[in-house]
Amino acid sequence: MSKINILSYSDRLSVAPGETIRFMVSCEGADRYDADIVRLIHGDTNPDGPGFKEELIETTVSGSYPGRKQVTYSGSYVLVPDHPLLSEVESLSLQAMIWPSTPNKGVQGLLTKWSATENAGYGLFIDENGCVALWLGDGEGRIEKLTTGKPLLAKCWYFVGATLDTQSGQVCVYQEPIVSAANSKVSMAYPLESTTCAIEHSTSIRPVADNSAPLIIAGYLERVESGRTIVGGHYNGKIDRPRLSNRALTRSEMESVVQEVSNDSLIAAWDFAFGITAQGIASSKVIDKSPNMLHGETINLPVRAMTGYNWKSEEHNFTHAPEQYGAIHFHDDDLDDARWEVDFEFTIPDNLKSGLYAARLRSGSDEDYAPFYIRPKKGTATARIALLAPTASYMAYANDHLATNAVVAELLLSRTPVMYSKDLYLAEHREFGLSTYDTHSDGSGVCYSSRLRPILSMKPKYRSYLSPSLWQFNADLHFIDWLTEMGYEFDVITDSDLHTEGADLLKAYKVVLTGTHPEYYSENMLDAILTYQQGGGRFMYMGGNGFYWVIAYHPENTNIIEIRRWGGTQPWRAQPGEHYLSFTGELGGLWRNRGIAPQKIVGTGFIAQGSDVCSYYRRQPDSFNAKAAWIFEGVGEDELIGDFGLIGGGAAGLEIDICDFELGTPPHALVLASSEDHTNGYWEVVEELYFNMPGLSGVENPRVRSDMVYYTTPNSGAVFSVSSIAWCGSLSHNNYDNNVSRITNNVLKRFMSDEPLP
Repeated sequence: MSKINILSYSDRLSVAPGETIRFMVSCEGADRYDADIVRLIHGDTNPDGPGFKEELIETTVSGSYPGRKQVTYSGSYVLVPDHPLLSEVESLSLQAMIWPSTPNKGVQGLLTKWSATENAGYGLFIDENGCVALWLGDGEGRIEKLTTGKPLLAKCWYFVGATLDTQSGQVCVYQEPIVSAANSKVSMAYPLESTTCAIEHSTSIRPVADNSAPLIIAGYLERVESGRTIVGGHYNGKIDRPRLSNRALTRSEMESVVQEVSNDSLIAAWDFAFGITAQGIASSKVIDKSPNMLHGETINLPVRAMTGYNWKSEEHNFTHAPEQYGAIHFHDDDLDDARWEVDFEFTIPDNLKSGLYAARLRSGSDEDYAPFYIRPKKGTATARIALLAPTASYMAYANDHLATNAVVAELLLSRTPVMYSKDLYLAEHREFGLSTYDTHSDGSGVCYSSRLRPILSMKPKYRSYLSPSLWQFNADLHFIDWLTEMGYEFDVITDSDLHTEGADLLKAYKVVLTGTHPEYYSENMLDAILTYQQGGGRFMYMGGNGFYWVIAYHPENTNIIEIRRWGGTQPWRAQPGEHYLSFTGELGGLWRNRGIAPQKIVGTGFIAQGSDVCSYYRRQPDSFNAKAAWIFEGVGEDELIGDFGLIGGGAAGLEIDICDFELGTPPHALVLASSEDHTNGYWEVVEELYFNMPGLSGVENPRVRSDMVYYTTPNSGAVFSVSSIAWCGSLSHNNYDNNVSRITNNVLKRFMSDEPLP
């Protein structure tokens, strides 16, 4: 068992002078911890490199703080506040359409006003045997659980319901499959009679619902802790059109209230499709369409814009047929916010320059960092260079579990993944949420990721099993270290800044630099980059596999992103009818499949990936062109470029990009250098393939390569692309005196000057 005693996160990732950032800390096993603010420069502990570098900043934060353990509760549900109409009900009907994805995992609440501490209330459940059941409790120790006794089939739609007539004592429980050609795992020809059931019982129990419990959809009230609602029995699967009535409806009446909400017996008719517009459905509100307006709120961000029980496969865009997208998909491991209490805060002083910082926390031998970026005040710039931190990509990979979850991890990486303490801790503590590379416990893909939680993979000193060395956050610190050592003044801005402010954020900068892996991009971000380039901005793409997946930020909270995976190299695949982003209503998937391939942005796009070793570049004829020869000043004609480095031993690798004039590489682009000698652990990505066939690995396939590209853009702008994630890992080699460093320096110096480009 791996143990980490101190963890933290902040309420924001980008903060400007004069603004305040808040930090949440959980400290277990110690009464106190020390906190400081540090500037992060180099996060790699590899002894072959410069080593870990940080700079202590004198601030009012420095000091000792009381430690306490803070608990994270994952699992999504809908909470409807208590109301007399819910608590004073006697006879009743409960019903919903459900698509259970793990019916055999144990007790799961469907539609409940149940208090586990009082054993009181009523609720529709899936019981420990995977069957639909009605629970009734009188609060005095008597509980009755009336079950169909017929286990549900996973990933098939059912009508489920129950009625109680307190005058006659009669109870009915219903469980009926609803199968069309498109809506379930099986076809209409599959016999589901074995899961069909309608039972009648008599009972003397009168449920006591005056238990101060809210009504919960997709769980039940386990307890109230320090004023916080703790939900148990989290349901996995979809729910559509839940209804509650104040009398025992007949089966035909239950059918009618699925569509009609004018029945005078209805207490609530929740419509999960209500609010869908052409711009999506990003609200956490759940609307009750009955006159009683018992509206609810989703907690922990269950997935919206999901196909309902009546989806017909005729329309795949939920905004065009909202009535067929009345389902919410709940998961027992959803998390939108750890909801920890604030421990301390920091107001950014005006004299603290832009850069990457962190709250450093120490308790004995335990240590943690909560990183954040200080950007310039809005509308200002303090340097000619901006480093655009790919924070959306950090969020997409946040707390991934590929090494423990992916059964083919060794084949994917062409080596045995080396897991470190943080990886093992995440494997044991799933409550800290998942990455968009994971699948939920029911096997469905994770399409939302939040930054409001401890992200163990976004810490200095973290070494990734995905790479022979570093990946994402710490790989970008290789570049920050180089910029610092070379004496460049630069501002740092983030993806969320770019998404919110657009091209106005970039226009003050002569040069914009990417990080090593800017893979995830929103439409606003792409528009800003293109506008900047067209306006004469000079852009340096310092990584690989960039501008690849379509993402959306939550319209009300840029700490949350969404992705729907289809059509690319991917760890999971969105289901039919669920390719559109719920936050915005736009088509998800690859930017390439929306007509904006990365080649249109930076001249190159994703071609291959591998995680065993990295290779080098060889100069191409275009590197001797008079328009580009200045890039190679100090580099020999036959000199191998980057046959060294901290990531896999070379500058070309992990994920690499190729120029492709059919996909949008500008006709005048110069291919300056190309990598070679990749291993059979590198394969062409699936979106490039028409057929699977032999000869596609790096050993045999000449398209498995990284192309270094340069071209000019209007108004004296230009683009330079290294097209490899591993490039920045070679910058510090030989005390920063090497050809990777020299080429980068040549380009950056020329780009930031006012001298015209040839």
